[in-house]
Amino acid sequence: MSGTQGLPGLRGTDHIGFTVPDMEQAHEFFVDVLGCVHVYSLGPFLPEGNWMAEHLNVAAETVMREIRFYRCGNGTNLEVFQYEAPEPHVLPPRNSDIGGHHLAFYVEDLDEAIEYLRSKRIKVLGGPTESSGASLGQRWVYFLSPWGMQFELVSFPDGKAYEKGAAVRLWDTRS
Repeated sequence: MSGTQGLPGLRGTDHIGFTVPDMEQAHEFFVDVLGCVHVYSLGPFLPEGNWMAEHLNVAAETVMREIRFYRCGNGTNLEVFQYEAPEPHVLPPRNSDIGGHHLAFYVEDLDEAIEYLRSKRIKVLGGPTESSGASLGQRWVYFLSPWGMQFELVSFPDGKAYEKGAAVRLWDTRS
């Protein structure tokens, strides 16, 4: 035994993948509103037989219309899918649902970013929240994409309280 635990060779997160109902709408949101860079596209994929069910856990007759890859700042890459499925779920999950999720973007000035989103007619949920406890020093707010997926803006320009004695830090934009 090597003394290490966990997945051998794990280096970090390469990308986050998710599905959108309209690729052009998503492209406009990621590029024109958020400022991400479109890197490349793939598809369509029309595999035969049971490949889609076996490899992707979707209905065998599902068609992957297109995949686009985006780079947003210096964070994780996004892999955005548009599928054509026989019985798609059309409502995105909420955070409280099994499989619920959100994607958070770090910004330098939270208030400026919120005003910008509002000027682009992006729905911002409430106002900024100031974190407490270990996250003291962070402010955040949720917003929705045009198709209803939940996103978050976070900012902690002076760090978070937990960092004072932490051996490991979460992502730190100041480095």
